[in-house]
Amino acid sequence: MESEEGLRRAAEVLSGASEVALACHMNPDPDAIGSMLGLASFLRDRGATTVCSFGNDPFEPPKWVDLLPGGDDLVAPSAFPKAPDIMVTLDTASLDRLGSLVGRVQHAREVIWIDHHVSNDGLGTIPVIDPGASSTCEMIVRLIRAMGGELTADSATCLYAGLVTDTGRFQYQAVTPETLRLAADLRSQPFDHTHLVQALYDDNSVGYLKLLGTALHRVIFDEDADLTWTYLTREDLADAQVHPSEADDMIDIVRTARESDVAAVIKQQMDGRFKVSLRSRGSTDVSAVAQRFGGGGHRLAAGYTGKAGLHETLGELTAALSEAPKSA
Repeated sequence: MESEEGLRRAAEVLSGASEVALACHMNPDPDAIGSMLGLASFLRDRGATTVCSFGNDPFEPPKWVDLLPGGDDLVAPSAFPKAPDIMVTLDTASLDRLGSLVGRVQHAREVIWIDHHVSNDGLGTIPVIDPGASSTCEMIVRLIRAMGGELTADSATCLYAGLVTDTGRFQYQAVTPETLRLAADLRSQPFDHTHLVQALYDDNSVGYLKLLGTALHRVIFDEDADLTWTYLTREDLADAQVHPSEADDMIDIVRTARESDVAAVIKQQMDGRFKVSLRSRGSTDVSAVAQRFGGGGHRLAAGYTGKAGLHETLGELTAALSEAPKSA
């Protein structure tokens, strides 16, 4: 768990804050945005002024953000304070994952770095890191409790979104009895649970379904690398009118292949680089693989962005898998 000292210091600083700037990682998932908006909502209820953003350019929040309280208050990186007095980073494993907001860290007086990735750099003036936590949202609930506050329906909505998605609907290894008790506490708040989960999991376009068909048609099982993989190009995404971030969940379908321990979806981004999403069924530490290429994550779920073309990226991946730590 994160050090009690780090959690105590973070609670103390935020309890006395009148203005807080919060940032999460680029291409944010529900845990990143949910922890950011959940904490921001709690701080606003205590009288603080908050500003929330992430370092993508162009700045395009995911569609499901509209369902989260405070989602309409997100600002583009250009509107984020240049030298915030107190800055909080959420679910961000490394400095570069802040994108265009990297410079704000260097000019902030106090940086509270809250994250649960095992590959976290441990940055910030107050690091609050717990690789054993199921999600950053779980850590935010601990922080709120340390501050002596009560969860509201708005905060609970945001935090539940991150908790349910980062645990794979409570099926991943990091789920503990504490995680399930926390989910029950959040669920007891009066928000539309069914509508929220439908928006997160069951709200795809016909174009997405066709794109999924393309990805599944290309699936390859590489027995030597113990890898099942597929890929998507910019052209595939453009033809389907699907943003790259909307295809992030495809890895959860590819990873169901029983023939291999590791699954990968290699997806070309708007800038031409290939993002590699990795999942392990238990034997391979994919976070070690991702860290070799500047990425990170967890032992069974990680990712990185390659710097070469598709074939070179695949070659680098299979070579790294051959050297990755294995467990029985």
